[in-house]
Amino acid sequence: MTEETRAAAGSTTEAVATPERPERPERPERTERGERGDRRPGRSSPGGAGGREGGARKFFRRKKVCKFCVEKIEAINYKDVRLLQQFVAESGKIVPRRLTGVCTPHQRRLSSAIKQARNIALLPFAGRA
Repeated sequence: MTEETRAAAGSTTEAVATPERPERPERPERTERGERGDRRPGRSSPGGAGGREGGARKFFRRKKVCKFCVEKIEAINYKDVRLLQQFVAESGKIVPRRLTGVCTPHQRRLSSAIKQARNIALLPFAGRA
């Protein structure tokens, strides 16, 4: 009950004590970074690579081409450790297609060759921690 309704009802403010609700903090306005202020994939900052505020893009990323298709390598051998090491990160993980630019069929063959090489101890399962 507000003070106006109490006065209209004829009751005093001392007789009825109503607990008041705490005020909610105001929500921040929506920014370029998103509703919560975090950086999410797909969102671009105004001055970044995907930002269009200054006109054209400031950074152009070349489309990656499959190394195996360009060099016409059909069979990926698990014994070719130098080749396989290029597609394994320092942590020991297989580097994904979006970073290496390898096409899907070659990525499948590559990952199975890396797994074979790991099993016979040509490549480490885990890198340096």
